[in-house]
Amino acid sequence: MGKTGGSEGLVDTIKNLWSKLSVYEEVKPLIALIGLFIASALLSPYFLTSYNQRILLLQTAPLAMLALGESMIILMGSIDLSPGSTMALAGTVAAIVHISYGQPLSVSILAGMATGAAVGFINGLLVTKAKIPSFVATLAALVAGRGMVLILTGGQPIVGLTEFRVFTEAIIGLPNMVWIFIVFTGINLLLLRRTSLGLKIYSIGGNEEAARYSGINADLVKLTIFTLAGFYYSIAGLMMNARLEVAYPWTGWGYELDAIASSVLGGIQLTGGIGSPIGPAMGAYILTLITNILILMGVSPYVQWVVKGAVLAVAATALTRGLKYVK
Repeated sequence: MGKTGGSEGLVDTIKNLWSKLSVYEEVKPLIALIGLFIASALLSPYFLTSYNQRILLLQTAPLAMLALGESMIILMGSIDLSPGSTMALAGTVAAIVHISYGQPLSVSILAGMATGAAVGFINGLLVTKAKIPSFVATLAALVAGRGMVLILTGGQPIVGLTEFRVFTEAIIGLPNMVWIFIVFTGINLLLLRRTSLGLKIYSIGGNEEAARYSGINADLVKLTIFTLAGFYYSIAGLMMNARLEVAYPWTGWGYELDAIASSVLGGIQLTGGIGSPIGPAMGAYILTLITNILILMGVSPYVQWVVKGAVLAVAATALTRGLKYVK
């Protein structure tokens, strides 16, 4: 009787603890991340090596920037298919300004950031002024952006980007680009949780019509967030320049899907209005970690796609549990 009562008490304690923790949107992706990390450490002896952990973080950083930008748009109830093309275009412009025009790194970085913000601004105008659905508007940006990259590069990589190593140099044991995505994760947290703009983003995603009736300028909010997201994507493009030291015309190909997947894995509801500001960064790490451990285990690249798709389906199922309707 004593043992039975003790086990029941432990179960009740765990249930009570879970009920208190589960109100925080970050808990589920964090538990998934910890579980996958432990499993990966057990599956491969190479996983915990400092070299592999550094590579894992360097691969996560650009995707995290894309996911943080994408997630803000999804929270508004919209979608953005242009992150991959935007990051490639921003990285290409920065490379051309630096290599072809001989401008200092600082000017090149600013040119790349301005390019990303400009693409986001155009996306926002298409959605708010031309009244084009975000899926169609950003699909157009995806295609046109990639075309611009190919025109600017002639389909050839731009080499000699050694000065971009500033992003991969380490401070206090971590590469600068990792610190950058950590800082921007904090910025997202403050923006979405501590500002009126963040409240408006969640309101629009929850019920845009009600938000408009309450006096929120939804078009201005959307224009602002699409522009900000484009700026985030540009930083990801600069990070890729640093990692590869080459601006490839096909950089970021398919990354828009990874950005959306990272957002979903991080707890962002595709219906809009629900999700953690920092969850997408965890989602990006989870997605990168899955690829990393599959490579270390020697799994075929074709099988890797199947595994990642299955993981995403399971995550989406877990997150939509309890919802009566899905838009």
